[in-house]
Amino acid sequence: MPVTLPELTLPRAAQDLLFREARTANAFTDEAVTADEIRAVYDLVKYGPTAMNGQPLRITLITSDEARARLLPHMAEGNRAKTASAPVVAILASDADFHEFLPTVLPHAPHMRDVLHDAADNRTAMADLNAGLQIGYFIIGVRAAGLYAGPMTGFDGAGIDAEFHAGTNRKTLVVANIGHPTESSWFDRLPRLDDADVITVL
Repeated sequence: MPVTLPELTLPRAAQDLLFREARTANAFTDEAVTADEIRAVYDLVKYGPTAMNGQPLRITLITSDEARARLLPHMAEGNRAKTASAPVVAILASDADFHEFLPTVLPHAPHMRDVLHDAADNRTAMADLNAGLQIGYFIIGVRAAGLYAGPMTGFDGAGIDAEFHAGTNRKTLVVANIGHPTESSWFDRLPRLDDADVITVL
């Protein structure tokens, strides 16, 4: 017998906007998206939790033809056309040097900068995991702004890093096209696992 789930505090229309009716966009109109709109998205989602408040996500916005020409050769062939036509492309990367900000963002334990400085492998793993969390927040923020995201992992990460992150400790995790979708933007929605397949109650 189906279980009746309780209502959530967030209004149904907002739930639909952020989750049920939200889709991954694969084609975009030529309606502009500004860097300030993406800054507003980040200003909302920066409050999502990360370990030690480390905030390792770094975002590079590709808006110019010159920057796009540098990015496209590193994208998988099936992702190039939509990346070429998206109003804005966000390179979402982890920064393994996030610990340099810890005295500011973790003022009660500034010594953690020095602890992590000597633990490069742990620091990199922390950066990747927590930047991944922030990427999830970022996609929800894009939806909250009335925009659509097309996140991709089909690319040459080493090539992108050499092109855009040289001299840093940043690693590209996701490239996301952002804009307003066309009517032909959608693939068929794929099934999601049911809560019974995912949740174990002990």
